[in-house]
Amino acid sequence: MAKEPVRVLVTGAAGQIGYALVPMIARGVMLGTDQPVILHMLDIPPAAEALNGVKMELVDAAFPLLKGVVATTDAVEACTGVNIAVMVGGFPRKEGMERKDVMSKNVSIYKAQASALEQHAAPNCKVLVVANPANTNALILKEFAPSIPAKNITCLTRLDHNRALGQISEKLNVQVSDVKNVIIWGNHSSSQYPDVNHATVNTAAGEKPVRELVKDDAWLNGEFITTVQQRGAAIIKARKLSSALSAASSACDHIRDWVLGTPEGTWVSMGVYSDGSYNVPAGLIYSFPVTCRNGEWTIVQGTDAILYPMSFLSPIAFCF
Repeated sequence: MAKEPVRVLVTGAAGQIGYALVPMIARGVMLGTDQPVILHMLDIPPAAEALNGVKMELVDAAFPLLKGVVATTDAVEACTGVNIAVMVGGFPRKEGMERKDVMSKNVSIYKAQASALEQHAAPNCKVLVVANPANTNALILKEFAPSIPAKNITCLTRLDHNRALGQISEKLNVQVSDVKNVIIWGNHSSSQYPDVNHATVNTAAGEKPVRELVKDDAWLNGEFITTVQQRGAAIIKARKLSSALSAASSACDHIRDWVLGTPEGTWVSMGVYSDGSYNVPAGLIYSFPVTCRNGEWTIVQGTDAILYPMSFLSPIAFCF
């Protein structure tokens, strides 16, 4: 029996990340190759023509799983009935702007979108905030959508998680799929703490700790961390544009694992509403190691993160 379509909202859908993300969703990368979807795409009025162009391309691509497209500049229309919301749109930080200026702009954007989600989204809608400052924007959305359960509002640190996996796989010359259980603590920003102390690699002799295989603590405690922390800035320097393909792919990974579950024994990093675990103040949106099952995430307990520097407590994050 065919599944009912899932309605997926992408805000900022005419932008770089949105343009990379919507075909991934339509192809089944996010929710599985047997799950039909209806895409809801929202952008600002000046981007309406470009948004319509994205809709035309989706139609032209003839994705079998895509059962409908809503392309609009109206937040209420975009949010009506959605089961999953991927919040890519936000006000970007520009040269000469202070952080408080960016936050002020995003408060107004996220207040309106949070209200529309709270009033018109499907019950138990899952929300992923991608737009920077991701942790802060998620907290703003939660503030203005109090009826959405806190556990249903998350932000993207899977991009940093995947970057860490990629660095380890390149260092050891192994398949990235054989590396697991890195952790990103804190923010999607340069203040994050990439942690390999529980990471392992699947080898012919079984699972081995990353530290044992790398045999270079200076690299793991130095260059590895700074490379992951500053990867977004390095990509901007190389491309003259921020990360788009990798951000879109990571958003799919985040939602897929949240909805369909993580493999047994595998942790992933998600920015979630803190419950006080690891002495992180309750109420912050903060990246923890989690496992997912039956559409719910659970913070992994019992790691020794409390021993690490706690300089990554700030909820502010700005750069992909």
